[in-house]
Amino acid sequence: MAVTAKDVRVGTTLPEWSRKTSFAEWNRYAAVNEEFVPFHMDDEAGRRAGNDEGAFGMGNLRYAYIVNALHDWIGDEGVVREVGCQYRAINQKDDVLTVVGEVTERSEEDGRTVVTLRVNVLNTKGQPTCPGHAVVEL
Repeated sequence: MAVTAKDVRVGTTLPEWSRKTSFAEWNRYAAVNEEFVPFHMDDEAGRRAGNDEGAFGMGNLRYAYIVNALHDWIGDEGVVREVGCQYRAINQKDDVLTVVGEVTERSEEDGRTVVTLRVNVLNTKGQPTCPGHAVVEL
């Protein structure tokens, strides 16, 4: 069930949204986005790129996860107006990535509720990897 404007205030948290990522997920994402970059697909290439653990996930996949988490939260009637993030840590193979967020602003514009959130994607260890913000319309 989508969130409603009456349920949202500053401090409201986005429901946690998680996905496990590994070669299967990266391959599907790469196929859709023409992003077959060697260090995302091959452990040796990942090590040559500086990641001791081998291949690593796409930053843009984490961006997509943020957008998916927002859409799940606001439902079909809501609008994602803006999302911005920074890639600060590597998404390792088999990480469970969890999108988290918190409402930092709420306003009314033309009869719609506009909400700004601080968002992030946490890795399996609960470490932030992708801090950012989002603006949604309810």
